[in-house]
Amino acid sequence: MIPTDRLLQIKERLEYVEARMSSGEGDIAALGREYAELRPVVTKIAEWEQVVADLAEAEALLDDPEMRDLAEEELPVLRARLPELERAVQLALLPRDAADARPAVLEIRPGTGGDEAALFAGDLARMYQRYAEGRGWRWEVIEEQVTELGGLRELVVRIVGEGVFARLKYESGVHRVQRVPETESGGRIHTSAATVAVLPEAEEVDIQIDAGDLRIDTMRSSGAGGQHVNTTDSAVRITHMPSGIVVTSSEKSQHRNREIAMQVLRTRLFDLQRSKADAERSADRKAQVGSGDRSERIRTYNFPQGRMTDHRIGLTVYRLDQILQGDLDEIIDALTAERQAAQLAEMQS
Repeated sequence: MIPTDRLLQIKERLEYVEARMSSGEGDIAALGREYAELRPVVTKIAEWEQVVADLAEAEALLDDPEMRDLAEEELPVLRARLPELERAVQLALLPRDAADARPAVLEIRPGTGGDEAALFAGDLARMYQRYAEGRGWRWEVIEEQVTELGGLRELVVRIVGEGVFARLKYESGVHRVQRVPETESGGRIHTSAATVAVLPEAEEVDIQIDAGDLRIDTMRSSGAGGQHVNTTDSAVRITHMPSGIVVTSSEKSQHRNREIAMQVLRTRLFDLQRSKADAERSADRKAQVGSGDRSERIRTYNFPQGRMTDHRIGLTVYRLDQILQGDLDEIIDALTAERQAAQLAEMQS
């Protein structure tokens, strides 16, 4: 059942937001974001209410001999549309993660597997970059350390665009690859891994950091693979002593590095805070399509079979080449649908 009192609250809230925006009162940017979230929900509600009204009218016409044939023609169409619209409204009413609309910080690091793990980390980075470019998102490299073979020791990227965190938040975890490395003369399949973390970007109001909790070091920075060595002390490393989190940034401007490093530190502390809150709400943390823990193996990329398997939802797709080119929508849509189904089940239980 759809809670009609909740529908009324949402419609009244939209009217209130529209009135505030028209009068120019309040935080216009915040009101605009809320309006953009509420408007599609109210549209779905209006469509559902119209079909409910049309259905009641058509059923009433069954008693009218002159209108009975028309009513019998309309009723199957309306009855078929109603469940679809009910589900659309229910999905629109699901609680939203307040961080969904935020930019995200993507972190990729090699796991077990040595050089092959670092090369795979590089493959994942290119996959996400292509996905971001395909959606028109901005890809800003914060920290990148490249191996001599062209793999990644570490990559930290800020991604800005519409719905970034909402689309990427289920990517956090251990990604495993099975393939024959180029350096393997015997043709044996090796298994290695890389870890991915996707964090919603924090705002200053989210996290208050005591300057006394920080140790800030400057050091000489170098570009990718040790090239283009900068001879000035421009790189910045910030250590948050209470949590032990260490953040580095290696832009040419030391002032800019400090800003970037503080932003990443806020984001990691915000993620830590969210993770603790999630753990308190749900002991097993199944609410995030698996735990979302970076130690959990979430996906396997098997090159000999050309397949990718997402272990959380049992999805196997035999088009690995396209996936590595950034064609991730099918997987992300399936993970999102699984989460929504779980939320609906929780609401109806």
